Amino acid sequence: MRCLILQKKTVQMSSIRITALEKVMSRVPVQLEDDSRKVSEFYGENVFDIDTMRTYLSEESFDSVVDAMENGTRINRKIADDVASSMKVWAMERGAKHYTHWFQPLTGATAEKHDAFFEPTSGGRAMEKFEGSQLVQQEPDASSFPNGGIRNTFEARGYTAWDPTSPAFIIDNTLCIPTIFVAYTGEALDYKAPLLKALKSIDDIATEVCKYFDKNVTKVNTTLGWEQEYFLVDDAMYHARPDLALTGRTLIGHGSAKNQQLDDHYFGTIPDRALAYMKDLERECYKLSIPVKTRHNEVAPTQFEFAPIFEECSVAVDHNQLLVDLMSKVAKRHHFKVLVHEKPYAGMNGSGKHNNWSLSTNTGVNLLSPGKNPKSALQFLAFFVSTIKAVHDYDDLLRANIASASNDHRLGANEAPPAIISVFIGSELTRVLDDIEARTKGGKMSATEKTELKLDIIKIPQILLDNTDRNRTSPFAFTGNKFEVRATGSSANCAQTMIALNSMVSKTLRTFKAEVDAKINSGLKKDEAIIDVIRNFIIETKRIRFEGDGYSDGWVEEAEKRGLSNQKTTPYALDFLITDKVKDLYTNLGVFTEVEIESRHHIACEQYVMKIQIEARVLGDLAINHIIPTAIKYQNTLIQNVQGLKEILGSDYKSLGATQIDTIKDLSKHIEVVKNTVHEMVEARKKANVIEDPSKQAKAYCDTVLCHFDTIRYHVDKLEQTIDDSIWPLPKYREMLFLN
Repeated sequence: MRCLILQKKTVQMSSIRITALEKVMSRVPVQLEDDSRKVSEFYGENVFDIDTMRTYLSEESFDSVVDAMENGTRINRKIADDVASSMKVWAMERGAKHYTHWFQPLTGATAEKHDAFFEPTSGGRAMEKFEGSQLVQQEPDASSFPNGGIRNTFEARGYTAWDPTSPAFIIDNTLCIPTIFVAYTGEALDYKAPLLKALKSIDDIATEVCKYFDKNVTKVNTTLGWEQEYFLVDDAMYHARPDLALTGRTLIGHGSAKNQQLDDHYFGTIPDRALAYMKDLERECYKLSIPVKTRHNEVAPTQFEFAPIFEECSVAVDHNQLLVDLMSKVAKRHHFKVLVHEKPYAGMNGSGKHNNWSLSTNTGVNLLSPGKNPKSALQFLAFFVSTIKAVHDYDDLLRANIASASNDHRLGANEAPPAIISVFIGSELTRVLDDIEARTKGGKMSATEKTELKLDIIKIPQILLDNTDRNRTSPFAFTGNKFEVRATGSSANCAQTMIALNSMVSKTLRTFKAEVDAKINSGLKKDEAIIDVIRNFIIETKRIRFEGDGYSDGWVEEAEKRGLSNQKTTPYALDFLITDKVKDLYTNLGVFTEVEIESRHHIACEQYVMKIQIEARVLGDLAINHIIPTAIKYQNTLIQNVQGLKEILGSDYKSLGATQIDTIKDLSKHIEVVKNTVHEMVEARKKANVIEDPSKQAKAYCDTVLCHFDTIRYHVDKLEQTIDDSIWPLPKYREMLFLN
C-alpha cells in the first residue's frame, strides 16, 4: 500500500482510491481530553434519573413519577407541570436550550424534533418555558414514517407521548424525552408502545406463577443484556466505496488473501485507533448511564463488540438505540464510519445483536437461576421449561422477527445461527429434563420417587454454571442463568425480538398456570400438579431441543424430519407474522391489534423491497459506470500491447503474446456476462415494481432480482483479480480490513 503511494507520480491509480489510501496512512489515534475522574464520579451526569429526580422534584411529584414507573399509574396535569419545570431547570443548568421527544419509529433508527425552551414575551423579550403539556405530548408528522397503510399521506397527525419508565437525558445541549409514537387513530407506529404492552403482559402472569412459590412477589421484570457487534472502516475508504456508503455493505470485492482465517484478530490487542474510539464512546455512554462493561475484538478484521450489564428490558432497548446513535457521532471525531450491517464483507463473519433475556422478581430472584432448595429449583424449572415451550409453539414467529434483507446474508454462516429455530440447553439440563420425564411416566409418583426427584432438583445449581456449554450454532441457547437469542441482526432494534419473545412466554405461562390450577382443582397437590405440567411440556417440546452443530447438513435433514421450519429468506419468513395463530397471540394479550399486525407485515415487506431495490441500483451503477469502463480501458492497453508485439515479432506474436490474448478474451467474457446480467436484473426489477401487493412484490425481488447479485459479483471479482491494480477504481478488501 505504501509503495503505491510513494510511486503515485508514475502509477496512474484511481484518484479517489489513492486519495483514500493517503488519508488512511496519515491517520493517528485521536488524543482524548485528559479526564482523570473515576467513572463513578460522572456516571449518569446527563440523565434525569431517580436520584436526580429526588433532588429536583417535590416529594409528591417524585412519588407520583416512581409510582408511574413501577406500576403504570397515570400522572396528573399538576404533577406533569412540576416535573416539566424541574426537568427544564436541571437541563438548563447543564447548557440545554432545546428539548425533543425521542422516539423509535419503524424505520429502525431513532427520531427527534427539536423545540427551543424560549417563548417570546411582550416588549420583544423572551423567557424559557417548558410545561407539562409539552412534556407529556408532542405532535410530529406521522405521514412520512412507515405506517403500513394505516395513514394516508394527507393524514399527517401523529402523537408522541412521554414514557416515564425511561429517564430523560441530554445530548448535544438538547433535553431528550423518551416517548412512544402513535397515529392519530391510536395505532402504534413504533417499537416502544407494543414493547411496553408485552412487558406488562408477562409481568402480570409471571407474578401470578411466582405466587405458587413465594407470596411476596408482586412484580416480575424482564431483563435484557444486548451484545452489539459492529465493524469500523476509515471514513475515506467508506466514501470511496459507493456500495458501503449507500447500502452498508460491499456489493462487489474480491476477498483479501488474509482475513480472519488465522483467528488472530479475535480477542487480540485492540488497534490503537479503535481503542481511542472505544474509550471516547464509553465516556459518552457513561454520562448517559449506558452501562457498557465489555469491549473486545470480534472474529473478523475491523470487527468489534460492546456489551453492557443487564438492565430492565425497555431501558436496555433505549440504551442500545442510543448507543448506535452515539457510535456514529463519536466515530466522526476519529475519522471512522461504523458499519452495523449484518454482513458488510463477503466471506467473513457477520455481526449480530445477541439478546440475553431473563426474568427477575421484586424480591431479587432471577427466575432462570435455580436456588438451593427444591422449591426454588422447581420454580426455575417452571419458567425454564415454559420458555422452551414458548419457542416450540412460536418458532416461526421468532424466525419472522429476526428476518431482514441484511440478516439473510448472515444466518447460517460464519458463527451466525441457522434459519432453523432450535433451543440449546446443554447436556446436564437435558439429563435433568429426561429424568423428570422418565420418573413421572405412568402417572402418580411414589413417595420414594418424589424424594429422589426433589434431591435431583436440588443438584441443579451445582451443574448449571460449570457444565452448561455455549453453542454458537444455536439461535436460542440457555447460557447459565439466561437465554441468549443469537439470531437477532446487528442493525435490528432489540425491541422487535423482545416483543415477540415476551409475548410468547406470556402466553405459555398463562397456559402453564391454567393447567396447574386445573390439576389442583382435580385433587392433585400443588407441587405434583406443577411437576406434571412441566413433564407434559418437556414431552411436547422435545423436537425443538437440539444439542449438536446447527451448521451441519445433518441438522437440516434432521430438522425436516422433526417438522421444523427452515425458511431461509425474509419475504417468505414474514408470512408467519400474519397467521391466525400469531394474530390470536398478540390480540388476546393486547400487544397489537389486527390492524397493527397487518401494517407491520406490510412495512417489513416494503422495507425488504426498498433495500434490495437500492442495492440493485448501486450494483448496476458500479458495474456499468465503474467496472466495465475500467475493464475496457485495461483491455485496450493489452490490445495495444499485442498490436505492438505483432509489429515487432511478426507471426510469432500469437505464441509470445498468448497471455495477453487470453487475458483479452477473458476480459471480454466477463464484461459480456456482467453487462447482460445487469440488464436482466434491471428488467426483473421493472416487472417487480408494478406488483402492488407488498408481500408478492418482496418475493419477486427475492426470487427474480436478488438472484442476479451473485453472478454479477462473481464476474466483477474476476475482473478485479485480472485488471492492473493501479487502475482499479475502488478500495480493495485488503486496504479496508486492517487498521493502522
